[in-house]
Amino acid sequence: MNNSEATPIMLHASTTDGEIMTVTEVAQFLRVPKSTVYKLARIGELPASKIGKHWRFLRRDIHEWMHTRSLAA
Repeated sequence: MNNSEATPIMLHASTTDGEIMTVTEVAQFLRVPKSTVYKLARIGELPASKIGKHWRFLRRDIHEWMHTRSLAA
């Protein structure tokens, strides 16, 4: 395969809204225990995707979720 035809992959997306976050990162961001993140993801309260046995979260979705919750309070 010719490298000039390959699509570049963005590996450093730490400041973008589409950043993929782990359970640990979401727990740190929300300042809650990881068990709370697992529970909210499992019951569908927190926007998440399960890849194999690992949960992943989009930073944009977590921000929107927090914004929506703050408006409802």
